[in-house]
Amino acid sequence: MRFDWPEILFVLFCAVTLIQVFYYLWFFLRLAIYKKPKRTSLQQHAVSVVICARDEAQNLADNLPEVLQQQYPSTFEVVAVNDNSYDDSKYVLEYLQRPFKNLRPIELKQEARLIHGKKFPLSVGIKEAKHELLLLTDADCKPASANWIQHMQEAFADGKEIVLGYGAYNKQPGLLNKLIRFETYLSALQYLSYTLAGTPYMGVGRNLAYKKELFFRNKGFSMHNQLPGGDDDLFINRVATKQNTAIVIDKEAFTFSNAKTQWSTWRSQKERHYTTSKYYKGGHKFLLGLFSFTHFLFYPLLIASIIFYCWWMALAVFGVRFLLQGIIYYSTMRKLGEGDLFWLYPFLDIWQWLYYLLFANTLFKRPKTTWK
Repeated sequence: MRFDWPEILFVLFCAVTLIQVFYYLWFFLRLAIYKKPKRTSLQQHAVSVVICARDEAQNLADNLPEVLQQQYPSTFEVVAVNDNSYDDSKYVLEYLQRPFKNLRPIELKQEARLIHGKKFPLSVGIKEAKHELLLLTDADCKPASANWIQHMQEAFADGKEIVLGYGAYNKQPGLLNKLIRFETYLSALQYLSYTLAGTPYMGVGRNLAYKKELFFRNKGFSMHNQLPGGDDDLFINRVATKQNTAIVIDKEAFTFSNAKTQWSTWRSQKERHYTTSKYYKGGHKFLLGLFSFTHFLFYPLLIASIIFYCWWMALAVFGVRFLLQGIIYYSTMRKLGEGDLFWLYPFLDIWQWLYYLLFANTLFKRPKTTWK
């Protein structure tokens, strides 16, 4: 039996494209057409903002006042856990506590044994929080507006216990900044769209809220205390359901931080993050893996189909995905404040192919035991 390899390559290319189109129509389109639910009544719960910091004196000085000055009519506190810092973080917190009585610094002076990374200080902050609603962010993050708390807590309605927000990066000159922002956008496109499709699988600690009772009901981070990461994505992966999770993408509810400026530090950061993805639920790993795998195969099969089969048929199939992708990217990038990246998306999509190669080895690496 003789195989017609050019035809087989083209069929594979069509199959890969069909799977990609399915993801765009079934998942990502939901975020593109998403509209904020109308609230019949205004709710204002008491909120505890929890921030962990290790050697973050400058970030605390720059960003914490923006959190403390939120225009929130109800009660809120800011629990700042200073995790064994060697810099002036303690004195920055003491200085800010004078004008801001709702700031509650917590000093940790001893490392937790057998609990790696950020989980122990965050668990302490959650335990010490006075209120049921917890809003988490990082010391290097700044809310987009004075209404950040208001928007995030509004989503706790109809039995919701988890609210996923968007943690963006500030726009700065240079190629690396655009690549980091595109990767952050693409990650948000997935976890926000999956949530809208009833399959929440992660959140980001830069902008995340959940109920204190949910945390203790699920024994906190005990299932993955041995890992330095996962205080956001692994915890949400374990406890989030279709019924208990909501999203907030109001631009006033974003948080912003500065992206890495050196390739080496960015790569180290991403490697640390990706070492936790292997611990996701099996169904989530399959969905995420299938999208990445078909995306990775898409361009090699496109080139092979153009060269060995029929160039115009291959380009026609490519055009279907390209057009659908452009429509969805245009809408979602505008919603997430990344509209300036839209005109670069064909090149950024090709970059994503190289990105898979760059970080493929992280799936086999052992995670480091530190969070800073």
